[in-house]
Amino acid sequence: MLSFANDTEAANALHQKYKELKLEIGKAIVGQDEVVDAVLISIFSNGHSLLIGLPGLAKTLLIKSISEVLDLQFSRIQFTPDLMPSDITGSEILDEKREFKFIRGPLFANIILADEINRTPPKTQAALLEAMQEKAITTAGKHHKLEEPFFVLATQNPIEQEGTYPLPEAQLDRFMFNINLDYPSFEEEMQIVRSTTGNNVNQLNKILHANEILYFQKLVRKVPVAENVLSYAVNLVSKTRPKTSLAAPMANEFLEFGAGPRAGQFLMIGAKCHALIKGKYSPDIEDVKAVAKNVLRHRLIRNFKAEAEGVSTEKIIESFL
Repeated sequence: MLSFANDTEAANALHQKYKELKLEIGKAIVGQDEVVDAVLISIFSNGHSLLIGLPGLAKTLLIKSISEVLDLQFSRIQFTPDLMPSDITGSEILDEKREFKFIRGPLFANIILADEINRTPPKTQAALLEAMQEKAITTAGKHHKLEEPFFVLATQNPIEQEGTYPLPEAQLDRFMFNINLDYPSFEEEMQIVRSTTGNNVNQLNKILHANEILYFQKLVRKVPVAENVLSYAVNLVSKTRPKTSLAAPMANEFLEFGAGPRAGQFLMIGAKCHALIKGKYSPDIEDVKAVAKNVLRHRLIRNFKAEAEGVSTEKIIESFL
């Protein structure tokens, strides 16, 4: 286990490891700085992330590259309409001694890539949800703990809605972040095409081990927070709730439902981690703002007026900030 003289020394170590991680991931991933930051913050905050982007934006490659530099057991699950809960959790079989033996499913890993999560039926989504929330699965009446650290990084394609099963709001709320991936810039795309159409194969080095990640997760929670920063985060979440005393005008006009208390918790833990990786020892309001969109994006439900007038969730969140 890691050992430091004090928390300040540990915070400096996390900041240094973050820089090393970014450098190593950059060998495989061009650009996407904010996306890589968001995924690393969710990992150090012990949260799960949902990555939404068009095909070909390297969602899968990004998650696979992060798993390589973190020296964790990686498992990819391709979600399909015929996938059953036992296909991901595992099942009991009768062995040659005529005794039941539990065969572990792909959920028994540290980093789970849930590819195209909205393509599988609600029953299988619910099995994944239990693993995300409880860090354990139940099969044949038996409880099986999952090894920590445990993260689910799910991907979703925003344009193909045929043959999909949209995640209910209660399931979306379990994700700490909803991260949007956009097209690369012209220069970045030039670099991507140049580097991926030759013979070069990037071998990524291991930067962090499981025990180090667990240590830094505990460190993030110990970060002190000023009262005004805490107040700002809670007030920000309260603004999103229409027809309440603290509701912002945009919430009353364009939202059906706002964010729940879990949003405030994720805002605060995310702000703490953002401060640490940027070399600070305590978060300020700018750190809260830095993680706000990823935390709130999937927790706000627009009303008919917002959809009819084309008022996006992004625009609504910006008005709150």
